Amino acid sequence: MTGEVLLGAVGVSLTVVAWLQWILLGVGVLVIVRLLLMLWYAGRHARQRRHPRWSWGPPVTEPVSVIVPAYNESANIEVALRSIVASDHPVEVVVVDDGSTDGTADLVEALDLPGVRVFRQRNQGKAAALNAGIAQARYDLIVMVDGDTVVEPTTVRRLVQPFAERGMGAVSGNVKIVNRDTFLTRLQHIEYVIGFTVDRRMHDLTGSMCTIPGAAGAFRRAAIADAGGLSSLTLAEDTDLTIGIGRAGWRMTYVDDAVAWTEALATLRQLWQQRFRWTYGTMQSVWRHRRAVLQRGTAGRLGRFGLLHVLAFQIVLPVTAPLIDVFFVCGLFFLDPGTTLVLWLSVMLLQSAGAAYAFHLDGERKSALWLIPIATGLPPADVRGPRPVAGRRDFRDSRALATDAPDRCVAGAGAAGGGARRARRAGHHAGHAGRRASAAP
Repeated sequence: MTGEVLLGAVGVSLTVVAWLQWILLGVGVLVIVRLLLMLWYAGRHARQRRHPRWSWGPPVTEPVSVIVPAYNESANIEVALRSIVASDHPVEVVVVDDGSTDGTADLVEALDLPGVRVFRQRNQGKAAALNAGIAQARYDLIVMVDGDTVVEPTTVRRLVQPFAERGMGAVSGNVKIVNRDTFLTRLQHIEYVIGFTVDRRMHDLTGSMCTIPGAAGAFRRAAIADAGGLSSLTLAEDTDLTIGIGRAGWRMTYVDDAVAWTEALATLRQLWQQRFRWTYGTMQSVWRHRRAVLQRGTAGRLGRFGLLHVLAFQIVLPVTAPLIDVFFVCGLFFLDPGTTLVLWLSVMLLQSAGAAYAFHLDGERKSALWLIPIATGLPPADVRGPRPVAGRRDFRDSRALATDAPDRCVAGAGAAGGGARRARRAGHHAGHAGRRASAAP
């Protein structure tokens, strides 16, 4: 009897292993096909935008309202605001202080920067702060920038040029990591380059963009109104707003040369908190807009291409990834180690080649690409800008990003403690990226 049970257990195990092999093969093929398609779209997008005859239409010169929500941002906000007012496009800046306890609003008022207004409210969360800023804004073109993000002088102007097209509702900028000096921040740097250079280019061409990042995004006021404004019902208010705008029939696009600089998270605990918030907020947004999958037109395209892509590759695949890792280890020790290793190395090689192409398109150095096998283990998310640590409501106590801005972004930024050295580092990144990007096909 015992022998029969043992034989039955062995038979079940062999069947499960066989099924797992087929599942692993299917997942591998799916990942490879997706990667090849995304790289094709990215290359097509880059060639289209860099064509000498490419144009959005007549230059957009109308003033822009820049909304900066802030909760306890006294360490960062001065350099962030100076970078915005140094823009080569006419702007007004509305800082919404969401019940800060560190004197953020008083600091901004004391700076007395031209075109900067402060609106104070009790702590209600980031979505409410942004809605309040939109209500206070004087102009129809709205740019949202986090209080720990530094923009370049050309960022705002480049962000709003797509609004020359009447049906354009929102524009995503290109958020870059400025601190790339540790193991963890380099992993996030790789993820950001691939996320913006490949993912967003693909979503742009397919009309399926699901996230305009809060760190650097531009919106038409009418599009925000059609989406019902920003909602506090999800932890990912930027994703929820973007999907709402797409469902309302507005077009969205990505502008790779509208660059904003932010700082990556420094600890695993912060990274885990951020990714949990992003993933859970994304799940909330997908569920809230699930009916888009059945709609027609722009909303249906967003639902079937965008939401299903997010569901498959940002929620389901990350959840099953540990099982794939376990099966890989089992394959090395209990199945055919040669075949298992060849399959794994093939996937890694292809992902490394894709990452190298993304770095090429974005004009970035490829010295960090040796981390690709580890970077693929990060819980993926549609990158937004690293607002890291959970704090009061949905604002986070931020870190000293202010001193890490590109020196060409802000006049006098080096006055902050340690700012000169870090600003030079970021300026070096920016200059190198600009030279390489201009030469990319």
